[in-house]
Amino acid sequence: MISFAGKRGVVLGIANQRSIATAIARQLAELGAELALNFGPDPKGRFEQNVREIAAELGKVSHILPMDVARDEDIVQFFAALERDWGRLDFVLHSVAYADRADLEVPFTRTGRKGWQMAQDISAYSMVPVSREAARLMRNNGGGSLVALTFIGSQLAVPNYNVMGPAKAALESSIRYLARELGPENIRCNTLSAGAIRTLSSSGIKKFLEMLRIAGEHSALGRNVTLEEVAQAACFLLSTASGGITGQCLYVDCGFNVMAN
Repeated sequence: MISFAGKRGVVLGIANQRSIATAIARQLAELGAELALNFGPDPKGRFEQNVREIAAELGKVSHILPMDVARDEDIVQFFAALERDWGRLDFVLHSVAYADRADLEVPFTRTGRKGWQMAQDISAYSMVPVSREAARLMRNNGGGSLVALTFIGSQLAVPNYNVMGPAKAALESSIRYLARELGPENIRCNTLSAGAIRTLSSSGIKKFLEMLRIAGEHSALGRNVTLEEVAQAACFLLSTASGGITGQCLYVDCGFNVMAN
């Protein structure tokens, strides 16, 4: 039985009730973890409202702080607040990805330079400063676990995934370099590649429902993965139960990634 009793960690990227990050936060809270959450920029304040409502349901959230992962100063301030209040950190879940809808809807060769840079900055590069700040608190704890969510579009040319594919590939490569650098300090870095799931983020992918149908039909288990299954696997990677695992990508997609379709 995995337990997070006495553990403190960060979950980045909650958008609404159907977010993968929400399912993982819920599982972590049920297992006893104390959580810190962020909300991103939104002129209408919907993200903050959603995060606060979800935090109230979880009941194990002590910090709800603003952080735009595209701004280094926001990341520094977020972790400085945790360092002041907690002094240490056990884990971080990075579930942040973004691409301009226009760049997801056009052929890949028409990807704009600004759209490419935005997808790479938010979806991949942000893991670097987050890890840098988190590692400082993990050192005070004798180590920790960093997990980032990815998708098989990093390895395969998935229809309509377009600019997000290279961004996720960069994220996975970054995790391997972080694992190499931070490993001597007992800080583990992994990615979790979730299968196709209907979320706010996936709704921006053209013909996503068709992708969802095909993924279920062609997976080894003959179905799509659930939010609960992804959350359970994430908790494994974030916990000491996976203490000997770092620099890896764990596929939680009902075996879709092993099938020659």
